[in-house]
Amino acid sequence: MGFYTTSTPRRIAAIALLAVLVGLPWMLQAIDQSFYVSLASRMLIFALAATSLNLVIGFGGMVSFGHAAYFGIGAYCVAILAEGGIVSAAYAWPVAIAVAALLALFIGILSLRTRGVYFIMITLAFAQMVFYLVVSLKTWGGDDGLSLGHRSSFGAFDLKDDTTFYFVVLALLAFVLMALDRVAHSRFGRVIQSIRENETRMEALGYPVFSYKLVCFVIGGALAGLAGALLVNQTGLASPNLLHWMQSGTLMVMIVIGGVGSVMGGVVGAVLLMSCEEAFVEISPHWQIGLGLVLLAVVLWAPLGIAGLVGWGRERE
Repeated sequence: MGFYTTSTPRRIAAIALLAVLVGLPWMLQAIDQSFYVSLASRMLIFALAATSLNLVIGFGGMVSFGHAAYFGIGAYCVAILAEGGIVSAAYAWPVAIAVAALLALFIGILSLRTRGVYFIMITLAFAQMVFYLVVSLKTWGGDDGLSLGHRSSFGAFDLKDDTTFYFVVLALLAFVLMALDRVAHSRFGRVIQSIRENETRMEALGYPVFSYKLVCFVIGGALAGLAGALLVNQTGLASPNLLHWMQSGTLMVMIVIGGVGSVMGGVVGAVLLMSCEEAFVEISPHWQIGLGLVLLAVVLWAPLGIAGLVGWGRERE
C-alpha cells in the first residue's frame, strides 16, 4: 500500500509532519532563532540527496559508493552557469539535473556490468576520478571551490530570503517523496524491487534487468544533481568536498540510520544525523564518537532504521 494513498495512519502522519515543517520558520522567528531556518534548509537538501541514494540502494539494490559525484556536479553546474551570467533557476537547475543524469548514465552503463564488491569499487573509482578532475581545473576554483555570487532567481520568489528558500526546498522535497512513493508502487518500482530480491529469477522471467537498473540509477543521479543545485544556493560555494567519497559515505550513513528501502528513510536519517552532529559538536570536540554510537545502536537494535521503528520502514512483500 502506498504511503500517500491507501494507508490512513501514514497519510495522517505525513500531513502532520508537513504541517510542522511549514510552520517551522514562523516558530523559529517567534523564539528569535531565525538562524536555524538556514540549518533546516540544509537538512532538507541533504534529505533529498539521501533519498536519491536510497532509491538506488534501498529500492534498486545497487550499493553505489560514488553518489557524491552527481551531488557535487549539480552544485558545480549552477556555479559555472552563474559565472557565465545564467542565474535563472528555470535554466540552471534543469541543466544541473540533466548533467548529473548524463554522468549517471555514463557511469551506470559501465558499472552495472559488474556485481557485488566490484560494483561498489567501480562506482567509487569513477566518483574519485570526477573529484580529482574538478580539483585539477583551476578555472573552477581547484581546491578552493567555486563561489556563487548570489542565489538563483526563481520567478516571483526571492531566494535571497532564507525563509522563501526554505519553502522552495520543502516543496521540492515533498514533490520528490510523493513521486518516489508512486514510482515504488508502480509496475516499474515493483520490478526494481523484485530485481533487488532475486535478479537471476527476474532475468529468467524475461525482464530486461540491465535496462531497469540503469533507469533507476540515472533517476537517482538526477535527483542528487537537484540536491546539489539547491545546496550551492544555500551555502554559496561549490566545493570539491561535495564530490569526495566521504560525502558518499555520509549519505549512506543517513539512509542506514533512517531506513534502507523506506520512502522516508533518507529524510529521517538526514535530519537525525545532522541534528546529532550539531548537538555533539556543542558537547565535545570528539563528536564523531557520539555519531558512531548512534549508528552502532541503530544497526544493532533497529535493522530497518528509525523509520522502521515508527512504521515507515520498507514493506515486506
